[in-house]
Amino acid sequence: MSVQTSNTTTKIKNITVVGTGVIGNGWITRFLANGYHVTASDLDPKAEARTREAVSRAWPAMEKKGLTNGASLDNLSFESDLGKAVSNADFVQENVPEREELKRQVIAEIDKYAPEETIIASSTSGILPSTLQADCSLYPERVIVAHPFNPVYLMPLVELVGGQKTSSSSINVAKSVYDGMEMKPLVIRTEIEGHVADRLMEAIWREALHIVNDGVATTDEVDASIVYGPGLRWALMGPFMTLHMGGGKQGMAHLLEQFGPALKLPWTKLEAPELTEELSEKVISGCEQQTAGTTMEELEERRDQFLIELQDLVKKYWPAATIKGEL
Repeated sequence: MSVQTSNTTTKIKNITVVGTGVIGNGWITRFLANGYHVTASDLDPKAEARTREAVSRAWPAMEKKGLTNGASLDNLSFESDLGKAVSNADFVQENVPEREELKRQVIAEIDKYAPEETIIASSTSGILPSTLQADCSLYPERVIVAHPFNPVYLMPLVELVGGQKTSSSSINVAKSVYDGMEMKPLVIRTEIEGHVADRLMEAIWREALHIVNDGVATTDEVDASIVYGPGLRWALMGPFMTLHMGGGKQGMAHLLEQFGPALKLPWTKLEAPELTEELSEKVISGCEQQTAGTTMEELEERRDQFLIELQDLVKKYWPAATIKGEL
């Protein structure tokens, strides 16, 4: 397989999205808004109705964000037969449930029927790309991880990870595609379970569960501690720059000197607590109380409008906050 980045990306017109859950539908919305023709593939006979409803619900947010010339809901079609769905694809985004055996099987099937030049990108949040490409008998070098964040149609970050057999040209083509959709592709050069962002979120999630489990705070109080505290700063500059500024004129050098010893204090609990029925009930009931009287659709609309305006603020006040280079 040989891929020329500049030539290939300009020819990419037809996208196939395999798996139409929340993430798959988010990708479909984003691809459509950027003028691509999208073929969705899902074995569930009810998938098409759910997808069209989800895309229509998100479309006003895309209109506000700005549609590419040629963007249209009419550019969406469905094909339940996977082989047919990928046979004319220029790019495939896979989003089947997060089960290793299933993903390997589906990706191997895509590899069997998709044209040689077609990149196969998996939205997996934790499975290594080397694992995903292990059963591909034709062109495993085109298989990559392209892990997005919900809602995919608005969140800019997508983590790109190649496996042991992935070619650099495949990564470059994918990066160009996502760049063209105003995303922030972060190329991670080392395979690691959970990639980067999810590992960071998982650490906070574990601590949050311990705090709720131990009766220190409720779910709404934990959320408030992030929303009105570090979350405001993280949206602009991330944890390292936040702490760098916390060190005053000397920056991180002073901060590490002053607070470095505290790193060894037993504040955090690295292992997650046992998910007992009692803890589950605390978390579930807490979240339900937080959202009482509000539908999920209303919450989604509020979140989407916030994300659009927040990204405008980031661009305005922190133009340097763009991902450069690789990890």
